[in-house]
Amino acid sequence: MRVAPPNSLISAQFTQNIADLRNSIARTAQEATTGRYADLTAQLSGRVGSAMLSQRAVEDISFQREQLAQRETRLDLTQRSLAAIYDRTLGIDVEMRAALGTGNTVTQGLVARDAEAALANVFTSLNVRFGERYLFAGDATATQPFPSSDDLLADLRQLADASPTPADFAASLDTYFNTPGGGWQQNIYRGSDSASDPDAVTGADPALVELISGLAVMALADPANSPALLAQNPSIAGQAAERLTVGLTALTSVRADRGVAQEQLTIRKQALDIEETIFTSSFNALTARDQYEAASALKQLESSLEASYLLTSRLASLSLLNYLR
Repeated sequence: MRVAPPNSLISAQFTQNIADLRNSIARTAQEATTGRYADLTAQLSGRVGSAMLSQRAVEDISFQREQLAQRETRLDLTQRSLAAIYDRTLGIDVEMRAALGTGNTVTQGLVARDAEAALANVFTSLNVRFGERYLFAGDATATQPFPSSDDLLADLRQLADASPTPADFAASLDTYFNTPGGGWQQNIYRGSDSASDPDAVTGADPALVELISGLAVMALADPANSPALLAQNPSIAGQAAERLTVGLTALTSVRADRGVAQEQLTIRKQALDIEETIFTSSFNALTARDQYEAASALKQLESSLEASYLLTSRLASLSLLNYLR
């Protein structure tokens, strides 16, 4: 039977000790860096479940905050677009009524051209995107909701040319904009009437339709090139100005509703901050490792490892000849 020399057994023991020390150093170095115990199961024993629940709650809050941030950005872009539409069109209705009241055709032409430019700006604002999503396209988020405003003006000009009386033109406008399958939905608005996002405003929103219809008819009221029906019946432009006024008022309500949603988002974010503070404090109380204490323990372990390496080296060179010397 072969018996291992004593120095071999001692060397093997030192080798194991060195391996253990190196593992302890790696673990303690991690704890000194992160400020948390590396092995939570061993540290917390029966309390590990409570720690994991707190950690999961913090992670859920982080996810909710990301979702709220995306919703907040969408709402902000929507509000900015609606504000741009409101600011650009505000006052055009008043100017048109004033021009019609004085019979000043030059001013009427200027207001009509301003309405045409404003209409183009409205379409541009309603084609805004958040990432790859068109915000005013309803559920058809991949589809640009509006073409050139010239397409709408061409349609309305044809309606005016085909209408013998102002009453006929008014009826044609109502059918065009408000009837399912009418010209507005067939030729102009390419998005969806429905929106899964409760914060969304679609291009089919009555406030926007009213505003756009008023602008578009006023844009045709330039005496220099208006359809004969509008040239002979200035009251049509006056009625369009009234529709724009109604649309601006309704748009204010739409913006106010989104403002309420933004306020609710702010309140929800504040509530999440409070929840995160509570759960983070609970998690830290269970899992936090004092970094200064860990750094001190790390130095002691490193000193022990150096001593073990030195003893192992000396043991390796131990022999009877060296002892006799």
